[in-house]
This record gives sequence, C-alpha cells and structure tokens, in this order.
Amino acid sequence: MLLIPAIDLKDGHCVRLKQGDMDQATTFSESPADMALHWLAQGARRLHLVDLNGAFAGKPQNLAAIKAILKAVGDEIPVQLGGGIRDLDTIEKYIDAGLRYVIIGTAAVKNPGFLKDACTAFGGHIIVGLDAKDGKVATDGWSKMTGHEVGDLAKKFEGWGVDSIIYTDIGRDGMLTGINIDATVKLAQASTIPVIASGGLSNMADIEALCAVEDEGIEGVIAGRAIYTGDLDFAAAQARADELNGETD
Repeated sequence: MLLIPAIDLKDGHCVRLKQGDMDQATTFSESPADMALHWLAQGARRLHLVDLNGAFAGKPQNLAAIKAILKAVGDEIPVQLGGGIRDLDTIEKYIDAGLRYVIIGTAAVKNPGFLKDACTAFGGHIIVGLDAKDGKVATDGWSKMTGHEVGDLAKKFEGWGVDSIIYTDIGRDGMLTGINIDATVKLAQASTIPVIASGGLSNMADIEALCAVEDEGIEGVIAGRAIYTGDLDFAAAQARADELNGETD
C-alpha cells in the first residue's frame, strides 16, 4: 500500500481545502518545494500535486511552484499532478519537465476521446481522477455534478492504457472523516484498473482498513490534511502498511 503525500497548490503556496472549497483554504507552507523535501525525508515514495487554480481555470496556473518541486526532488521519487490538464501539449510539457504521471479528471469525463489519445501518446504516464459524491462523478473542480456512475466510467476506460484511477469521495475530502472503504472497493471491483483511494484519510485505522482490501485492486492512498495537522504520522503509517503487507526494506 503506497501512501502518497498531497501537495495542493493555490497561488504558489501549499494549502489544504475542505470539500474542494477554494474559500476554505488553510496554508501549510509558503514553499511547496520545501514541503516536498519534507515528505521525501519522511519516506514518501511518490508525491501527489494538485494545481487548484488550474482545476478551476482549465489550464496550468502554478507552473513555477511545480517546477520548483520537480527540481527539488529530482529523480528521487516519481511525482504525479492533476488540475487543469485539458490538452496533449500540456501533458507533453509536464512530462518533459520531469513529471512521471499526469492526472486527467474533468477532461476524461467530458472528452473521453482526449483521454484515449493521451494514453496512446503517453502510455504509462496517464492517471484518471474520478471525483464523486454518492457514486456520481463531479467535474470542473467539483463544481458540477454529472449523471455518470463511477464504476461505469472505470469499465469504459479499461484497455485504454490508463495506469490507475484516483477515486476521491468529495463529501469526505479534507474533513478527516475516514476513507469511504466500501465505495473504493466497489470501484476497484468494477474494473481491472488499479485504484488509489482519496478523500478523508484520518488515522491509522484507515490505513489498516485499506491494507485489508488491497487485494481487491487498491494500490495506494492519497494522504492530505491528516498528515499536515498531525492526526496521522506519515512515516509511521507507511511503516505500518509495509508491515501489514509483509514488506521490508
């Protein structure tokens, strides 16, 4: 089970939101690059970046901060990024800059042909972000609800070359109310694409619950507010996950 620290970028700073509300942003660092190095020192094996401004604008908005993070971590660990990625040129620029994975969310739902083209052009580098509430997918920075069922979309994307799906329960994101294990498992069972859980991670019990269902096709979890507030010790949580999975360094 891979624990992936999230670095959410707003106006060049590292912040956390509650339920995706840009007006409920808590700034945790003025230097996202320093934060990236902090999580690297804590044993992170991947980083999850979100360009929050980009998600709403539909185009990259935090390039300077993103490049600073990539320069800071170098080749130490892979970095994935979502937010405002709507065209192949943007994907190419990000990958050329050193990103390992690009996350396509809104565009994957609204323009599946674009997702298919992205997977063809950049195989092994594309992650799909599906954000949902009560099983229905949301788009445009969570501001618009669609009628799409999460599982139906996951099945549709099978065989396209999608590396994994990040599933976020937007009703729980940033609320420290616990991962929606049942919904995450249901999605993992719906397709052969590995799932990364997101939204609500709050304590070690969540880690243990996810490890218990890892065999269903859940390969990781995004760690956000809990590791910033201290409710969850990141290094201890990754060590516990490795222990439960029988992994040792």
